[in-house]
Amino acid sequence: MPNPLCHFELMTANPDRAMSFYGKVFDWTFDRESIPGYTLVNTGQEPSGAIFAKPDDAPNVCANIYFQVNDLDATLAKAIENGGKTLVPKTPIPNVGFFAMFADPEGLAIGIMQPTS
Repeated sequence: MPNPLCHFELMTANPDRAMSFYGKVFDWTFDRESIPGYTLVNTGQEPSGAIFAKPDDAPNVCANIYFQVNDLDATLAKAIENGGKTLVPKTPIPNVGFFAMFADPEGLAIGIMQPTS
């Protein structure tokens, strides 16, 4: 199976300003109710995304991308075997599946998601 881009996140210092900006630029709509503190982004087609506030201990604002995989554990293991580093271990997302994040050998953060079958 290909590993398509399936989700993105915009971690920003001011989520309200980001929503105003991206809503005007791309006509995105937002769901602030489903997950407190994590605003879901409807782009009009897949992939969807989210906007959330940068935690105080995060060094910078950033954009995160997630690729869908069939076997999160195997994919994370391959990343580590090939010079990557685990940033976020396998973590459940209720009613969705699991996600993890790793840094590639250059330090770029990449997310992976395995949906619940």
